[in-house]
Amino acid sequence: MSHSQQDIEQRVRLAGSNMFELLLFRLGETPGAEPRDGVRELYGINVFKVREILAMPVITAVAGSPEEILRVADIRGQIIPVIDLARIAGCRPKNGPKILLVTEFARTTQGLAVEEVDDIVRLEWNQVLSAESHSGGTMVTSFARLDGNVDGSRLAQVLDVERIVRDVLPARESDIIEANTGRLQIRPGARVLAADDSDVARALIEQSLTAMGAPFVMTKTGQEAWDVLDAALKKAQKEGTEVADQIVLVLTDLEMPEMDGFTLTRRIKADTGLMHIPVVIHSSLSVRRTSSTCARSARTRMCRSSEVRSVGACGRDAQRARQGGLIRAQKRTAPAERRPRESVSAGAEAVCRSARRMSRAG
Repeated sequence: MSHSQQDIEQRVRLAGSNMFELLLFRLGETPGAEPRDGVRELYGINVFKVREILAMPVITAVAGSPEEILRVADIRGQIIPVIDLARIAGCRPKNGPKILLVTEFARTTQGLAVEEVDDIVRLEWNQVLSAESHSGGTMVTSFARLDGNVDGSRLAQVLDVERIVRDVLPARESDIIEANTGRLQIRPGARVLAADDSDVARALIEQSLTAMGAPFVMTKTGQEAWDVLDAALKKAQKEGTEVADQIVLVLTDLEMPEMDGFTLTRRIKADTGLMHIPVVIHSSLSVRRTSSTCARSARTRMCRSSEVRSVGACGRDAQRARQGGLIRAQKRTAPAERRPRESVSAGAEAVCRSARRMSRAG
């Protein structure tokens, strides 16, 4: 089995235990800090969104491009824009960006210029807290507690890369109107439950459901969505009714703070009172990676009787989860103060070591 196949297998197992891998990097000195302070914060992106890590290649300026676009790069015959993350975050790189993160998500490929790669860590999603109530900015979606759920933990800012790409490289999209979306017929009094931590994705979902005439409840994390379902189940049991009279469909993102979409779906399908509610999982991860994960999980009934259908950008590559459990629960690994090296997939760790050498070489 190749390293890439082994990495996919390991990440499928991670998804079954509400865990993921986060690539940590730095952009330069922190906004607002005095130059002499030299404070450089940690930022993070899900490893599954990173196709490759390169020493900064030759890049070419493009006439008329926005200032957030550093330049463009030719990566094996594919011309991709290079986004200046430091400029967007207001950071001051000491020696300029040395590393290029080639990323794939929301049907786009782009490079993110960073000063250096720091590490790859394995975390539980309950170590990731929503940033909406703690941050005045819009480019940070959550904070990752790197040392576990303890006071004083080091924090990494998980960037909302979908919003960053949408703002820097706005795509021409079809109007979200009933003529394009169709109309969703649901029973009176029932609603669709949606969960997504990205405000860009939530706005698109809200516009789409409104256009389809579907009442909905919007949540920001898998845990919030589960709390809504739990309350609906208790109400149904008290009144002697069906949960489907309240919630007819769950639409969930894959990557969310506190509880991810895999775990949410697995819990729904394991509960006899909720298991008949249809669940649709959407993700901004590339179709290739998401479909590979789905296919390699067939033995655990992750995508049994599922369909993969294209429904647009920004997480609308949906995988319809039907009857049965999503993923069998795996034994959890307790978060350590410092991640043991062997806990991170071998391919990811090798890439990270190479990237650190590139940073030092620059």
